[in-house]
Amino acid sequence: MNTSSNNALKQRQRKSISKEKKLDKCPERKANDYGKRVHHEEASLLNSSSGFDNYRGILNLCIVLLVRAANITLLWYSMLWLKLISYISVNKWHRLGIVKEEEPTKTEQLVKYPDNITHLDLYYFMAAPTLCYEINFPRMKRIRKRFLIRRVVELFFLLGIMGAVVQQWMVPTIKNSLKPIQEMDIFRAVERIMKLAIPNHFLWLLFFYCFFHTLLNITGELLRFADRTFYRDWWNSSTVEYFWQNWNIPAHRWASRHLYKPMIRRGYSKLQAQITVFMLSAFFHEYLVSVPLRMARLWSFMAMLGQIPMAVFIKAFISNPNYGNVVVWCSIILGQPLAIMMYFHDYYVGSLQ
Repeated sequence: MNTSSNNALKQRQRKSISKEKKLDKCPERKANDYGKRVHHEEASLLNSSSGFDNYRGILNLCIVLLVRAANITLLWYSMLWLKLISYISVNKWHRLGIVKEEEPTKTEQLVKYPDNITHLDLYYFMAAPTLCYEINFPRMKRIRKRFLIRRVVELFFLLGIMGAVVQQWMVPTIKNSLKPIQEMDIFRAVERIMKLAIPNHFLWLLFFYCFFHTLLNITGELLRFADRTFYRDWWNSSTVEYFWQNWNIPAHRWASRHLYKPMIRRGYSKLQAQITVFMLSAFFHEYLVSVPLRMARLWSFMAMLGQIPMAVFIKAFISNPNYGNVVVWCSIILGQPLAIMMYFHDYYVGSLQ
């Protein structure tokens, strides 16, 4: 009895040993070596003693951040210039007495010219989310803390998503598009533009929400600035004019108040005033792109001027507002990636020379 049980045990041992030998020969078993050490004496990657020197991704990030920082700086100086024009103009109108004074109410005391000319009033206007100066801005009674916290959380969340879209989706597509553009391979270049259109448009929508809704609401809430009309329903635009009048309300109000209406009062036609507003807008679009890249190619300027014939085309041939809305959306989705491709090509070619 004992002999038979011992034989059975030896046979099982032989089978297990042979099975282990077969598994050792299997590549999957070698890849999953349970006894392999996982801890070794090794310095952190960013230490000088590690010998690591591949910082290509960090350098690319620094370039992106520098360009973005330069873009933000230029945007701030442009806004400062527009604000100062409005500040000077409005005070001049009050000094000349061509502005009708508002009547004070029981609940608020209105400031009158020249009592508004103080450092505090100027600093408030410089920080306020508007480009048009008024002596008495509408003010809220208190800061809504819950609303402010939600907007701050949104801001950091959206900035993270925008960075991920740029690094993981747009940058590889832009780099892969350089060769088709250099070789003038039209079909592959169009394919790259269509491939870039989706992430670029997604990024543009994120930027719109992040800046015009989240950031400007944070600024307005901290300053108790009551007018939060930073945009209207531009997504329903059936004409180019409606889009430019409603997607950026602060800029539209400034252009209407300090450029369009003064030209009309001086005897210029509406078409001439509209073209002048478009020219100024085109200049700023090109300025905010060309200066950080240190090159002037006028792609953004020409893209803005191209809105004028497109507006004429929609008015002349498209009467259905739904079709007009489709044309406006197509121009937004396809126009921006084409401009990005051209700027990237010119910047890359210029850096090689």
